[in-house]
Amino acid sequence: MTTILGLSGSLRRTSFNSGLLRAAQQVAPDGVTLSIGSIREIPLYDGDLETAEGIPAAVRSLVDQLAAADGLLLVTPEYNNGVPGVLKNAIDWMSRGDGLKVFKGKPVAVIGASPGNFGTAHAQSHWLPVLRMLNTRPWFEGRLMVSRAGDLFDERGELTDERTRQKLADFVAGFTASLTARGAR
Repeated sequence: MTTILGLSGSLRRTSFNSGLLRAAQQVAPDGVTLSIGSIREIPLYDGDLETAEGIPAAVRSLVDQLAAADGLLLVTPEYNNGVPGVLKNAIDWMSRGDGLKVFKGKPVAVIGASPGNFGTAHAQSHWLPVLRMLNTRPWFEGRLMVSRAGDLFDERGELTDERTRQKLADFVAGFTASLTARGAR
């Protein structure tokens, strides 16, 4: 059984990216569990808070989920041509304390959806220095940037476009195959 932890970089309930992550969970190949983690309860990083109270429970939960996973799927919006602050904040918290060692060598794939014409090309590229610093293994064999997402998702944030769903299925299958071929753990 292969396990992938998926994180959406949006807090909006009808987010295109959260919908893309739910769709990825639905199209995951047999034998793959794509679990969806939540960044909603993670506070803004504050070194004083960390010193006073330690790592928040929501962060510890994600670190435990990542430790148990064979790979990580980041589903990133693009804000002002860059990464979303809430997802970067979650990753920053997760890397604190013993969390940093959980990222080491972890295969990571990045996808995203945007209402604009270029998908999330800039945000995906901006994740690379962060993933390098965390000593992860970014998966470069596939790329998925969903543009004009407003035409592909319904009002609840659910992916309705079959062509995009097939591209997503192919992407998730490719990432999964790389995990099993390399012996991710």
